[in-house]
Amino acid sequence: MITRIRDVRKARGMTLDDVAKACVPPTTPQTVGRLETGTRTVSVGWLNRIAAALKVEASDLVDSPDRAELPLIAVLGANGAAAPRRSGVAVPPRPAPGQVAVAVSASLGDYRAGDQLWCDQLDPENFATALNRDVLVPRPAGRFMFGRLIGREPSSEGGGKLHILPLGAGSRQSVVTDPPWIAVATRLVRDL
Repeated sequence: MITRIRDVRKARGMTLDDVAKACVPPTTPQTVGRLETGTRTVSVGWLNRIAAALKVEASDLVDSPDRAELPLIAVLGANGAAAPRRSGVAVPPRPAPGQVAVAVSASLGDYRAGDQLWCDQLDPENFATALNRDVLVPRPAGRFMFGRLIGREPSSEGGGKLHILPLGAGSRQSVVTDPPWIAVATRLVRDL
């Protein structure tokens, strides 16, 4: 079976060691290298483990003549655009379980009308991981608040008090008590 493990790994910016450590259970970089080069047979089990480590679907790792590919033709760096050292392909983003999206209808803060934000939902015990990041917070009656999480006061009942700074100029900090979840912005999707 011809695989695209190396192409996808490089497109994700991961080393053999990164992928090996991200596997469940972890493996060695040498094993991942052997799977990439075909010197070790890639079973369905290995394909699923590597795909999970790379955060892609297993089908993204299998070479198929019907697959539409997005060739990587340039790398943009501090000195401008240059041809990549090796040919590669871009891996399209795929939503992960628990992700939600926010559509931006009017420019606000760093976001422009037409943008989409992909957000990872967090349970109350993980709220602290979103400090100083933009979050979506559910409110009663189907409403939401969006802004920068600037502080958190934990409580024994749940998420505690969250201090949210809305993105608009001159906006005042708001406090939300014990939301059931929040969603932290992790990916900006913008048409140019």
